Amino acid sequence: MTDCKPKHTLTGHTQKVTAAKFMSSLQRAVTGSWDRTVKIWDLNKADCVRTIQVPSRCNDVVCSEYFIISGHHDKKIRFLDSRCEGCMHEIELQERVTSLDISPDQTQLLSCSRDDTLVLIDLRMGTYNSSMQVFRADGFKCGSDTTKAIFSPDGGYTLAGSFHGGLYIWNMHTGKLETSLHGQHSSTVNAVSWCLSGDYVVSVDRQRKMVLWNEF
Repeated sequence: MTDCKPKHTLTGHTQKVTAAKFMSSLQRAVTGSWDRTVKIWDLNKADCVRTIQVPSRCNDVVCSEYFIISGHHDKKIRFLDSRCEGCMHEIELQERVTSLDISPDQTQLLSCSRDDTLVLIDLRMGTYNSSMQVFRADGFKCGSDTTKAIFSPDGGYTLAGSFHGGLYIWNMHTGKLETSLHGQHSSTVNAVSWCLSGDYVVSVDRQRKMVLWNEF
C-alpha cells in the first residue's frame, strides 16, 4: 500500500470475478466467479492452490481459515471446506443470492437476494434453515445480481443499497428498519462500506457516483 502499485496479478478465472476476500491468515485469498469456480490463492507465491467447482455462477464469497461460504445464481448458499472440493451443506433461498457477509464475531451470516430480502443465518445452529431471520422494508428493492449488504462494525446493524438509489439500515436486535437515506443517488446502489469507527458509510451507484455519509 505504500507505493499504491499492484504486487501481484492473479489470473485463472475465465469469466467475471465477482468476489475476492482474504482468509484469516491474510496469506491466502479466495475468489468467486461466474465461471462456476471458487479459487484459493497463495498470495506469497501468487499462485492458485485449489479450484473448487460449483454448480452455478458465484456472486459472492466469505471465509475463515478452513471454510468458505458462497452465494449463487441458482438461489443457493453453499458451505465449502477449503481443504477439499466437497460441499458440506447448502441452503436454498427464494431468489438469486447477490451478497454475503459475516458478523464481526463470526456467528451470523447475512445474505441479500433478488426477492428484495436480507436473511440472517445463525452459524452456531447445526440446522441453518431453522435459524433464519428475514429483513424487509417498504421501498427496498435489490437492484442487481451483485448488490451488497453488510454488517456494521459492531454487528448491531445491517446496511444495503436499493434499486432507486436509497440506503436502508436495519436494527439487528429488533429486526426493524432503523432509517433510510435518500437524495444523493439517482441509480441503483450496488456497493456499500462502513468505516471501522462506525461514523461513516460509503455508497457507490451504477453511474459510478460515490457518496460519503456521516449523518444516519
